[in-house]
Amino acid sequence: MAAGTTGEWRGWRAAARRALYGPDGFYRRPEGPAGHFRTSVHASPLFAAAVARLLCRVDEALGRPAALDFVDMAAGRGELVTGVLAALPAEVAARTRACAVEIAGRPDGLDHRIGWRTEPPEGVTGLLFANEWLDNVPVEVAEVDSAGVPRRVLVRDDGTERLGEPVAGAEARWLARWWPLPAEEGYRAEIGLPRDRAWAAAVARVGRGLAVAVDYGHTADARPPFGTLTGFREGRETAPVPDGSCDITAHVALDACLLPGGRVVRQRDALRALGVTGARPPLALASTDPAAYVRALAGAGEAAELTAPGGLGDFGWLLQPVGVPDPMPPAEDPGHP
Repeated sequence: MAAGTTGEWRGWRAAARRALYGPDGFYRRPEGPAGHFRTSVHASPLFAAAVARLLCRVDEALGRPAALDFVDMAAGRGELVTGVLAALPAEVAARTRACAVEIAGRPDGLDHRIGWRTEPPEGVTGLLFANEWLDNVPVEVAEVDSAGVPRRVLVRDDGTERLGEPVAGAEARWLARWWPLPAEEGYRAEIGLPRDRAWAAAVARVGRGLAVAVDYGHTADARPPFGTLTGFREGRETAPVPDGSCDITAHVALDACLLPGGRVVRQRDALRALGVTGARPPLALASTDPAAYVRALAGAGEAAELTAPGGLGDFGWLLQPVGVPDPMPPAEDPGHP
């Protein structure tokens, strides 16, 4: 069901918020995000296992507290948090308070150990993990007009656009600092200020531990000249029409989100550091244990997808330690458990 159709002109931030999160919005659909696009969580259980290893690293950095939090931001239907709990050593799982954060209702049959909230809890002691969340925090879009002035792009529910008022105030300052546009007609940018604020607010919920945001993004040395706003429906990219019929997303200016003490690494490096290598099993295993060889070969293929350049491997991991040393292992450390 569409979120409703009107002829009203809105900025892209308001239009996308209504289309994605309104009463009939895209993210309230029963099929969930997995019905429309494939994330690292859906690509392989190796991803959840790697996040579980990272949670164990955080647990060690915290001195093995009596209660260890794992918060899954934008949890979809709980696929990641379910996989993390399953991959944890029993002793760590017994101390873990698992929490999924999502606007949609709690799915039927979800593990009773998993809490379900619309906002992250305060005072997290552990790991807050946001996989493909920031790209769905709605933002305004700016476009340069014929006089070289960046203006806010307005849109109707059918996707028709026109230029509105000049970008001003904090949004103009953000553009000047993070995504300066040439004074040439047609250049576009997504104004990531709401994402910077959303990430800072999420990190503020962590008392001690680590906050991680995983998303496709860009940095100041490689901003796309015409922006990245797009839509997805049933596994295919489509025009971003804000009527509730499709996902509306844009890449994240990860360097703008970065807080003091944080860093950004590529997913392929993060996952390799956490033991996801994509190495093929030795051929000799095919003769000694064919079933194990087939399983290992399938795992290698999944690992290759998660770490592939030009694909999921190019995602950025925004790492923000809070009150502990950075627990992400160096690339040569296979991690544990």
